[in-house]
Amino acid sequence: MNAINPIAETADTVTLSRTDYETLLEALEDAEAAVALDATKAEEDRIGRNAYRANCLPVGLVERMVIDGESPVRIWREHRSMTAKALAAAAGISQAYLSEIETGRKPGSLDAMGKLARALGVLLDDLAAGGA
Repeated sequence: MNAINPIAETADTVTLSRTDYETLLEALEDAEAAVALDATKAEEDRIGRNAYRANCLPVGLVERMVIDGESPVRIWREHRSMTAKALAAAAGISQAYLSEIETGRKPGSLDAMGKLARALGVLLDDLAAGGA
């Protein structure tokens, strides 16, 4: 990284040029990405690469969830190659209720979402809207 040259400096503040500020932001983003990559590699090593990847969504499915707003429950169900009928049975909820959750007509109770998460083998957080 290039040297950062403050324009002004007091005990409480430092004034930077826009270029230096953006350089610092890019360095921070790079450092955060490196930490995330290291954490991913450590988790792969801990549980094994195939087990880790089984709990990761392909980019196309993430895009459907994040960009298109599709239900995380539906995305994970499809990723696990489960039918709606099979997931509803595994979670112990009605297929109609699952359909309402997947289509966004109902948010799903905490109890139901917990059952769905267990049936799908994911964390409850993975089923939060927009959460991959």
